[in-house]
Amino acid sequence: MKSIAVIFGGKSAEHDVSIITGHTPIIDTLTASGKFDVWPIYISKEGKWYCDKKMNDMSFFRNPAYEDEIKGWKPVRLDLNDGLTLHWHGMFGKSQKIDVVFPAMHGTYGEDGSLMGVLRMANVPFVGCDMAASAVAMDKVLTKQVIEAEGLPVVPYVWFTRREWHKDKQTILAKIDKLAWPLFVKPAHLGSSIAISKVKHLELLENDIEVAFHYDDKVLVEESIELLIEVTLPIMGNDDPKPAMVERPLNKTEMFDFNDKYLSGGKKGGSGVNSQYSEIPADIGEELTKEVINLGIRVYETLGCTGTARVDFLIHGETKKVYVNEVNTLPGSLYHHNWKKAGVSNMDLVLGLVDIAEKRFAEQKHTTFAFKSDILQKVGGGKKQQ
Repeated sequence: MKSIAVIFGGKSAEHDVSIITGHTPIIDTLTASGKFDVWPIYISKEGKWYCDKKMNDMSFFRNPAYEDEIKGWKPVRLDLNDGLTLHWHGMFGKSQKIDVVFPAMHGTYGEDGSLMGVLRMANVPFVGCDMAASAVAMDKVLTKQVIEAEGLPVVPYVWFTRREWHKDKQTILAKIDKLAWPLFVKPAHLGSSIAISKVKHLELLENDIEVAFHYDDKVLVEESIELLIEVTLPIMGNDDPKPAMVERPLNKTEMFDFNDKYLSGGKKGGSGVNSQYSEIPADIGEELTKEVINLGIRVYETLGCTGTARVDFLIHGETKKVYVNEVNTLPGSLYHHNWKKAGVSNMDLVLGLVDIAEKRFAEQKHTTFAFKSDILQKVGGGKKQQ
């Protein structure tokens, strides 16, 4: 039986959402399959790594005091030499070799490519997008710049760093003034709609920018599409990506925020993403549906996504113009509610993603990452050894 580590939590504003994704459907499904020895790895808000199988049960995290209990444990040690091995030190110390990793960390240090870099160095197969695609997709500004360079449509925008804002606020405000109102203010690197605001009046703009800078050092300000039709498309695969269903959020507010995504469906769901909020498939007509799917695949391939990702779109209700909004390389709870509508069960989704990860890992073995030269023998400096 293969061992699989599911990594969740982390030093991120999306810490709690990551715990949910790690369990529903990932750990629950992997356990139910009977094909894997599942090792839950929890990264605390302070950045410490813990592993104990009691964390395979979501009820452990429903206990308000779970953080206090975990602090009493010894952190697990990672051995990254020729694969990933977990070590527990102490009187009854033990080790566990990991065959494959399923990252479930949203946001900073996880979804931004940081964790993928560690796993690449460890030479262990892992589920989801690789480091480069994750880093680009996590940065809303960089995503726009890359897909815009490929001729794909995005709404007009302005971006700036915290340093630039404090150094020359008036120049930035002058650039923003050329955009059509209302505007959206967004931290460049956060997901789950955290710290995003819709601004309708100039006097509120600076305050909302400061709020965004509280969570990030880079901010995006972009035009709002009024008469908006918002749709999203989950995709999975490597060289031959497969789309799920085009989905339309049915949020009751002007902005599809954190509560709409995770809480508005009530307390009993437990599915992570609020699957009651949307229309699947989106009732936008056959022509628009095809355009969204084609654009989604192009974006997925342009960013070099593998494993799975979700591409979000904005459609103008009158002109039917489609704009690429952003890319999420770890859709909340894998958007398993959407895949189910597309005929892919939770089991097929999770096991399929593991299979895709292992195939990518096997394919990478055909690439040579080392180069032998005699440069060290020819370089000058230092004393010759006797």
